[in-house]
Amino acid sequence: MRASVDRAWLSIPGVSVAVSMIQIAPRLSLGELERAINQADGQDLIDTEMLRSELDAFAGQKGVVPLREALDRRTYSMSRSELERRFRPIARRAGLPRPETCVMRNGWEVDFLWRDLCLVVETDSLRYHRTAAQQNRDRKRDQTHLAAGDTPLRFTHGQVRYEPGYVERTLRAVVARIRRSQQLKL
Repeated sequence: MRASVDRAWLSIPGVSVAVSMIQIAPRLSLGELERAINQADGQDLIDTEMLRSELDAFAGQKGVVPLREALDRRTYSMSRSELERRFRPIARRAGLPRPETCVMRNGWEVDFLWRDLCLVVETDSLRYHRTAAQQNRDRKRDQTHLAAGDTPLRFTHGQVRYEPGYVERTLRAVVARIRRSQQLKL
């Protein structure tokens, strides 16, 4: 079952988005619930911090526990696409800790950031990285990160989806290089 949040359904007059999310939560897996939360957030229907605080008023309802689990600050990662969700387990297998997601770095919003490693990873779908203008913007982003001392990495949809082993090996190699460099500076 693929979770999809219907904007009209979540905007029923007299029913808060929190109530709607609580009602759908028991029917979804944790991954599907996280996708639904991300989708609702992407449509500006919810703010995850406000949703988290509203759950106290509904204690005891069946959907509150899975929503709390999905929104747990230690595990919840904002993702705007299926591609970003697919990348996260590859990064974990490469030995990386949980990244910051959808945060600003060097004046740009980045998909993934490992601040202690100064590592920025972008996952590029064809939808937003197809045209010459979009690719030019991506190069400027990468150059800005490099100039600031960060290591930018980009992985395409095809790499993440069909070559996860390659992506994992590349991440491992780059992280090893960064850590060696950090050790030399000490």
